[in-house]
Amino acid sequence: MTMIQADNRRYAARVPESELERYSSAATLSDMEIFVFPDLLFSLILANLTSPRLWAWRDDDWFRSIAKLSPYRRVQRLKQYIIDHYEFNLDLDTWGITEQATELKRFARWIDEETVSRSNALFGYEGDQYYFDLDIRKHFGLDQYGAEVIPYWKTETLEAMDAFTHREGYALGAGECVSLSTLYAAAMFVVCGISLDHVYSVATPLHSQNFIAIQDGILTNNRRIVTKNMWFNGTEQTYKAQRALRHEQVTIVAHHSGYIHTVYPEATIDPTAYEAFKKSLAAYLTTDVNMEILANFLRQHSDLQKCFQFCYDCHGKGKWIEAEKVYAYEHTGPYKASDKSRDKLLAEIDEYYFYTEKIPGRICINLLEAIFSSRPFDLSNPEHVKELEDTLDCECNAVHEVMARLIEFTRLQPRFPDATANKTFVATDEPLGLNPEMSREEILARLESIRERSRIADLSFYAARDLARTDWTPFAIGAIQRNPVSILAAEKLSDEEVVARLREWPDESIYGESRCAHPDEVWNYARGDGFEKALCLANILHARHPEAKLHLEVESDTVILTRGEERWTFASSKGLSGSIQVGP
Repeated sequence: MTMIQADNRRYAARVPESELERYSSAATLSDMEIFVFPDLLFSLILANLTSPRLWAWRDDDWFRSIAKLSPYRRVQRLKQYIIDHYEFNLDLDTWGITEQATELKRFARWIDEETVSRSNALFGYEGDQYYFDLDIRKHFGLDQYGAEVIPYWKTETLEAMDAFTHREGYALGAGECVSLSTLYAAAMFVVCGISLDHVYSVATPLHSQNFIAIQDGILTNNRRIVTKNMWFNGTEQTYKAQRALRHEQVTIVAHHSGYIHTVYPEATIDPTAYEAFKKSLAAYLTTDVNMEILANFLRQHSDLQKCFQFCYDCHGKGKWIEAEKVYAYEHTGPYKASDKSRDKLLAEIDEYYFYTEKIPGRICINLLEAIFSSRPFDLSNPEHVKELEDTLDCECNAVHEVMARLIEFTRLQPRFPDATANKTFVATDEPLGLNPEMSREEILARLESIRERSRIADLSFYAARDLARTDWTPFAIGAIQRNPVSILAAEKLSDEEVVARLREWPDESIYGESRCAHPDEVWNYARGDGFEKALCLANILHARHPEAKLHLEVESDTVILTRGEERWTFASSKGLSGSIQVGP
């Protein structure tokens, strides 16, 4: 077995041995670790929320005078900033590989193999029929690995996302879905001034996103946002954004008050906040049917367009055209079949595509406008359903299928963690007590003051890799046990060549202040502070010579790594004081 011990001379508190797995997971933040320890999800949000990089966004010209905008317009500004500066990245090789058996052994205390296999794509999860049809392992590139070998899906902090610009082939920052969702959640608070009361992080086995409970609701989805109007617009992009909530069990809902997890019997989220979230999201996912919604529905379900036609008044004479031809023309210009620009869209279509008589077996969509003008149809009301079904009855004999799928389109019922099924709500943490009027310094001071009474607050300093405010042992365990990329990348280099490679890279950390990078971040981004480079070297040397004892000593601006009589010295600007020992 490997012994890893660390001492931070400027921070006396120690993480209990029973909690080392959770706290070291805060440093590495793989999707599996967040699944097992759901309190890490909001802790990462807090780590980004206190990042000086995020607070620097407020000085960007793009956000000048943002306080004068409505909350909705602020979110739109934030969305465009994220689109301009980040790309979605799911390169499975970025953070290396591990093995199923290794991960299952790590987490046996908290969760069993059967539960994991039902809930995690890396352990056999395939979702419902939609994902079976999609072949989810091939879709995500998992089929390149054997059954026992799985990639680390690590969540990037804001600093690690920004650092992708140092990698070949990347012009922008990058991150996977959890990285983007936690960045969005933090930026909603810091940049948009939205209270954490309204921010909910929602995780499913294959995706992570946020629901922002303002106005009609806003869903973040990777780099983009989805408003309620967008949710029902019937476009391909929106349909892709719907996949997680339509086809997956919600495994975690995280909030500043705590979390609820589909597996664990205890929930720490404020039950009032959880009910408010479910009510708000349910309203966001539900709409009555009017002319626009029906037309949007047909845009998404193109196979049902064969039951409909459009009528058009051309020079005082009626003309008719198949619905599928009209929707095909949407791709050629700005006009839509579902809104007030429909007549302009029809006017652009060559006249010879139109018929001079009504097409048999098809409903004329335009004639339905008179019906919808009196009132929209509430498809939770059986009388409204029957009335609309009678109205849509046509010769194509698909009216029942149309109605069934229209109800599904307009009334999504997510599979939430059940608050009544053997769930016990426990208030384990002191409320964070943060508000958007606070400065970064005030927020840090507040989080510091409640660490002993709030595990989420305490874990946030470990997720931020803040070595001035944490026990170094969890950070060191994560660095030595879960950073395989630097080991594999240096495989063909001698020890001396590894040292030379590290020294030729810039002596600059991707993290500011006393936050520190892990070895694979140093290698991926080809840069690091001397402390980070020394730890990267220690990780590689330990993998090659597990029988050797390594000692890393840092005092102020000097870092010394020793192995027996060998000694390597690096310069550091982190201002740290402490030691790390690794050996058998």
